[in-house]
Amino acid sequence: MAQVGINVTAENFQQIILEGSKQKLVIVDFWADWCEPCKQLMPVLEKLAAEYSDRVTLAKIDCEAQQQLAAQFGIRSLPTVAFFKDGQPVDGFAGVEPEASIRARIEQHVPGPGADLLQQAQQLLQNEQFQDAYALAKQALDLQPNDTEAKLTLADAACSVGRLEQTETLLAEIGLADQDSYYQHVVSKLQIAKQAADSPELQALQEQLAAEPDNLELQLELAGKLYQVQRMEEALEIVFTILRRDFSVAEAKKQALDMLNGLPKGDPLASKYRRQLYSMMY
Repeated sequence: MAQVGINVTAENFQQIILEGSKQKLVIVDFWADWCEPCKQLMPVLEKLAAEYSDRVTLAKIDCEAQQQLAAQFGIRSLPTVAFFKDGQPVDGFAGVEPEASIRARIEQHVPGPGADLLQQAQQLLQNEQFQDAYALAKQALDLQPNDTEAKLTLADAACSVGRLEQTETLLAEIGLADQDSYYQHVVSKLQIAKQAADSPELQALQEQLAAEPDNLELQLELAGKLYQVQRMEEALEIVFTILRRDFSVAEAKKQALDMLNGLPKGDPLASKYRRQLYSMMY
């Protein structure tokens, strides 16, 4: 395995730490050969630096060989780890910390892998390009499945393209501490969308169908109306219930394909029902 990390000296510390931290987060490991905890910590730092190599540089300062640097940084015990960003120390710890704790520190200071996608998705939402925003927000959340901002952005986009059930699911995953003004905005947007999606016309159709549950024409009409008001999952379930009973109903097949083709790229609902469609066909 190739060596991870750069050995820092008085000659290169300006370039590696001060200048380098303007491009990436620099983790500075102050260590010495006689220090057993240092030997325990260094492989953990090397592993994380390799994992985040596009966003993190590991700089190693041997405090025996570089006593002047160690004194300049005011190092009093080993190991000591400092995090530099934009030429300034932003975090650090002394002693040995578990990998998960160090990873959490790193993630506070570096953008996640989906950060660019998320930024693009948010811009597309502002431009009301909702389908494209949904696709990018979904990719960002796939890369950062625990990221609250990614969940909220996808919830916003999902609500805009009518995926109200998915919006509700995503909002339910947001903890109380993260229920900020953006969260409240998406909640309000969802409530408005749900009210708009429950018109008197729809209610009348549902009552008719309840009285005539085997009326195929009414079933397809209700599915179409539900899809128009962006109640996608309910619409698809009605059409696919028809197809599961009788796959030869041409109008139901056409309606199912039209609905699936209208869903945004990356929508898990499309994947779910496409799989069902293919299993019926083959």
